[in-house]
Amino acid sequence: MITRFAPSPTGPLHLGHAYSALTVWKVARDLGGTALLRIEDTDSTRARPVQEAGIYDDLVWLGLDWPAPVRRQSDHVGDYDAVLGRLAQAGLTYPCGCTRRHIINAGAVPGADGMVYPGTCRDRDMANAKPGDGIRLNMRKALAQVDCPLAYIEIGASTAQTTQITHKKLTDDIGDPILRRKDTRDPAYHLACVHDDALQGITHVVRGTDLQDLTPLHVLLQRLLGYDTPLYYHHRLITDESGKRLAKIDKSKALAKYRAEGLTPQDIKHMISFTD
Repeated sequence: MITRFAPSPTGPLHLGHAYSALTVWKVARDLGGTALLRIEDTDSTRARPVQEAGIYDDLVWLGLDWPAPVRRQSDHVGDYDAVLGRLAQAGLTYPCGCTRRHIINAGAVPGADGMVYPGTCRDRDMANAKPGDGIRLNMRKALAQVDCPLAYIEIGASTAQTTQITHKKLTDDIGDPILRRKDTRDPAYHLACVHDDALQGITHVVRGTDLQDLTPLHVLLQRLLGYDTPLYYHHRLITDESGKRLAKIDKSKALAKYRAEGLTPQDIKHMISFTD
């Protein structure tokens, strides 16, 4: 059994991250497995070394440890280019130069991964890709290559159930996702995450319910690339007094600030109602 905690060094860890990390290590301990740390730093415009150092400090302070070396995604961009090349060779990708404004003006609707792409560039061929183009997965072509039903097993504290994935869920709620970002050419989260989970032999993906609606896409990519599908456990989220999920973008209070104020790891566990 191998699981992982995979933060992005784009801001300091907050209480929600603490709950997720502690849950990952608890699941690994309860199942007699191993918890890995992975740094998902492929967003070159926002990832910062100082934030990565802070992740290590916060996790050690919480009493967690992990095997070395830690996989840093920015060190393996060539791996993701190779995976993307496999999908392109199968005719499942296309270049896209659309901006967010263009996508919104084209009548896109909200979905599980932001705005559902309206398909403006879907007829473009990879041979005509321009510098700065992003690369998208052609969802309809991808689904046409799947020859058996898509599904994954969702586990809980004492239960397990099989979740079936419909084609409609993927086309209507996700659409054609970005696999490589435009301009920066950074690999997208979906591609890098799925590849690394397979590479590292992850058997159990433990993460928050905010990512649950993206699991069908990850399962599809696993099928297309010939990877095994791990078990999934989506834990509850930590919210503020108004019920809003804690997030870096909202500048939720950093764990480092609680530490500087003299709180202990046990205080943090009490605040987030975490039981060892």
